[in-house]
Amino acid sequence: MGLFGKKKEEQKSCCCGNGCTPEKMAQAEATKATVGVKVLGSGCAKCHALEEATRAALEELKMDTTIDHVTDFSQIAAYGVMTTPALVVDGKVVSYGKVLKKDEAKALILKIRG
Repeated sequence: MGLFGKKKEEQKSCCCGNGCTPEKMAQAEATKATVGVKVLGSGCAKCHALEEATRAALEELKMDTTIDHVTDFSQIAAYGVMTTPALVVDGKVVSYGKVLKKDEAKALILKIRG
């Protein structure tokens, strides 16, 4: 009777389906530490809408900052984000899972960069 026997050891896997190598993880961690504004997502319509709202917010704040669009899932997972689109300001995830309006993005940018 095998009902109460030892449990099989579960193999640990990363969130990207075991595609991570030490080099990829180091690159993702280094990318995370950079200063700037990033939109994380696959490149869908919602991701582009978030990018446009963020761009408008930065223009209104008179901040000359480029917006990087990260589509690599291993880099997105390095931020701990599982729901896109997400907005990252200076290495901190400030929003995920929804499209922000310009004023919402502006408030979050000011909160981080204040």
